[in-house]
Amino acid sequence: MFINMNSGELDHTRVIPALKVLGEVNRLRILCELGPECRPVTDVINATSLGQTNVSFHLRVLREAGFVRAERRGSFIYYCLADPELLRILHDLRQWLDTRQVPVSGQANPPNPPSEPRLVGAKTKKAS
Repeated sequence: MFINMNSGELDHTRVIPALKVLGEVNRLRILCELGPECRPVTDVINATSLGQTNVSFHLRVLREAGFVRAERRGSFIYYCLADPELLRILHDLRQWLDTRQVPVSGQANPPNPPSEPRLVGAKTKKAS
């Protein structure tokens, strides 16, 4: 658990690195495109329109951070969320932010929220 129950403070040594990994838009897109099912790298490339080298780099970062796991199936490597609960957490965070209309980048009143990756299985719009 990230909250130290004795002091009520966040365990910054775990939270900050995790948020840094999740804070990169392409990694967030990859997580959302994986959804609850394992998918081969080619599916992730096609779903995100990112290059193979870029997707492989981000999948490695996500794997090292414990957000995804790799499975060999024949000659293919499939990537899966390490814990499908992550999608619910991301969906809940988005809903929480939407209900509070949190300013973006320090703006007092952002004109339009930026397009965000869709959360598979969640009722959200797909980014253009």
